[in-house]
Amino acid sequence: MTPIVMIPARMAASRLPGKPMADIGGEPMIVHVWRRAMAAAIGDVVVATDSEEIAGVVRAAGGRAQMTRDDHPSGSDRIHEAITAIDPEGRFDVVVNVQGDLPLISPQAIRAVFAAIDHPDIALGTLVARIEREEERTASQVVKMVGSETAPGRFRCLYFTRATAPWGDGPLWHHIGLYAWRRSALARFVALPPSALETREKLEQLRALEAGMRIDAVAVDDVPLGVDTPADLHRARQLHAQGAAP
Repeated sequence: MTPIVMIPARMAASRLPGKPMADIGGEPMIVHVWRRAMAAAIGDVVVATDSEEIAGVVRAAGGRAQMTRDDHPSGSDRIHEAITAIDPEGRFDVVVNVQGDLPLISPQAIRAVFAAIDHPDIALGTLVARIEREEERTASQVVKMVGSETAPGRFRCLYFTRATAPWGDGPLWHHIGLYAWRRSALARFVALPPSALETREKLEQLRALEAGMRIDAVAVDDVPLGVDTPADLHRARQLHAQGAAP
């Protein structure tokens, strides 16, 4: 496999506008994500963005940015446009999608999601972490993965839901929205219309499952902090100041 890591980033986030440029320890958040993706050392890293400001700070840090349209409905659509522009010949056959609002993501987690796509039947790989806090078992904002464990810490995903599932005794798994796509699967995915379950649960990955794509997941120890609100940003700044390690 020949992978590339792509980080979609846009300025128009509804709950925290301009968040890729939010300062964390003297650098924009998007630069922190780029540095951690580089540290994963699995391939080239490109930020896909609709903002010249975002592209400028990435390039100033020594990174690479690809401009995209500003009307994409999702990060998946944005990285598909970017990879098509960067590599029309199809040299890169795996696209690792690292969200631009994960400034404390560990390079180990990025490497783990790449490892989840180690069989040609797998269309995309993702990450999960065991739910330990009782309140997260029922929280709708915590997306649960329902799957069959095929090896210790390795799953074939059967469903994703905001409900508490599966029923009965046993662990629940928190889905982490980090993906490693086979490029052919990404192209197929963005060409499909939103599916019924995707629309109902508001979970994009269900479109892939409904289309018959195989998704595998690898378990990691912790859920990385995603920055969606001012409170999240404050927490990220605190953790960075405390020396949160890559």
